[in-house]
Amino acid sequence: MNRERLRLIPLGGLGEVGMNCLALEQGDDIILIDCGVTFSDGTFGSDVIHPRFDYVLRHRDRLRGLVLTHGHEDHIGAVPYLLDEVMVPVYGPAHALALVRERLTEWHFDDDELDLRQTECGRPFEVGSFK
Repeated sequence: MNRERLRLIPLGGLGEVGMNCLALEQGDDIILIDCGVTFSDGTFGSDVIHPRFDYVLRHRDRLRGLVLTHGHEDHIGAVPYLLDEVMVPVYGPAHALALVRERLTEWHFDDDELDLRQTECGRPFEVGSFK
């Protein structure tokens, strides 16, 4: 059993609706939980706002994957922005991965460069040191 300290680093979604993205860090491994967007109220001059990935990009060599909980935009909408910066395996339920695949196709990602891994409810899986 891994007894190293677990750090939770919110990249978005803390104290706001939308833009859910949480980094979990343990030992030499980092995983992201969700990667969503929020929608502008018009004051920023943009339609979509995504989390800042500065932290994970500085530690990209430790990023083991992205785990999606479900397919709502506030949980998957920023996946193309992340994968445009760093290519990592993406884990999630079938429906969420289908939505992500469609979005990534719109962004001109090729299927052969994507590493999408389907998870099953109630079935454990591992990402780096996380289970």
